Amino acid sequence: MEDGSVNLPPGFFFSPTDEELVLHFLYCKASLIPCHPNIIPDLHPSQLAPWELNGKALLSGNQYYFFTKVNENRARENGYWKDTGVTEPILSTFDKKVGMKKYLVFHIGEAPQGTETSWVMQEYYICSSGFDTASYRSARRRRKHDQSWSKWVLCKVYEKIRSQQSVDCYRDDDDDGSGSELSWLDEVYLSLDDDLKEIG
Repeated sequence: MEDGSVNLPPGFFFSPTDEELVLHFLYCKASLIPCHPNIIPDLHPSQLAPWELNGKALLSGNQYYFFTKVNENRARENGYWKDTGVTEPILSTFDKKVGMKKYLVFHIGEAPQGTETSWVMQEYYICSSGFDTASYRSARRRRKHDQSWSKWVLCKVYEKIRSQQSVDCYRDDDDDGSGSELSWLDEVYLSLDDDLKEIG
C-alpha cells in the first residue's frame, strides 16, 4: 500500500466492529493521536473508482478501508458516489451514541442519470456528544479536538452480490442476513440430514 501504511501479517484478518472503527481508529485519526500500526491510509474517493482501491486501501476479505476528509468530492470523471439516505447510529457497549454510519452507492456516468453499480461505501462519522470532553486539560484544547472531529471520516467499501437490490441489503457480506446463500458445505449437511430423516 501507499502512504507508508503497513500490510497485515499473514494469518491476520482485520474485522473490527462499527464501535471499534469509530473509537479506536477514527477517533485517533481525528484527535491526532498516533495509531500503531498505522494500517489505514488516507485516500481521495474522487481520484479512484472503487475497483481501483486494490493496493491503495487496506484490504481485508472483500472490504477496503481508508480515511478521507468530510468535504472530499465524491464524484470522478466516469462516476460518483450517491447517498442512499440510509443513516444508522453507532452505539457503544453502554448504549451511548458515539458515531453515525452513512451508506452510499457508486454510479457510473454523470449525476443524476448514472447507472447504479454493486459497489457500496459506508462512511463513519464521530458523534462528539458521545465522548466525555471534560477529561481534556483545557477548554482551548477541547475546542481544537471538537473542530478536528468534523474533518475526517473512515470509509469501508465493498461489492455486493448483484441479486440483492434493496437498501436493506447494503450491509457487507460478513453481516448475517436473510438474503445470504448457503455454502456448498451447508448444502451437503442439509442433504445428509434429509437422507437420515428418510432412513429413520
